[in-house]
Amino acid sequence: QVQLVESGGGLVQAGGSLRLSCAASGRTFSSNAMGWFRRAPGKEREFVAAINWSGGGTYNSESVKGRFTMSRDNAKNTVYLQMNSLKPEDTAVYYCAAGRTAWAGRGASDYNYWGQGTQVTVSS
Repeated sequence: QVQLVESGGGLVQAGGSLRLSCAASGRTFSSNAMGWFRRAPGKEREFVAAINWSGGGTYNSESVKGRFTMSRDNAKNTVYLQMNSLKPEDTAVYYCAAGRTAWAGRGASDYNYWGQGTQVTVSS
């Protein structure tokens, strides 16, 4: 059974940092793009970041550009999201997703496996 399990969420003050992890099990995703999405209370799910299968290309949404960095360790079947300079508007449930292809996409339909999410709360 394929599983994506996020960890690393929590409560942090504005300006602080968190590092999210997403560990995959059940199959290897070393040939697949991976992505992070988030859903804030009362809002639609939105794209945050994505990375190609090799880690050679990463893509961020405008709202997190320069603050968040996505990386991957294919040997560990794990991806990461380093979040710096956090703002209250970053408060959301963050979801990890595995892509249908090797190349990163920004749409939810580009992904076919999803984790359960981890809560990130940024206080002002």
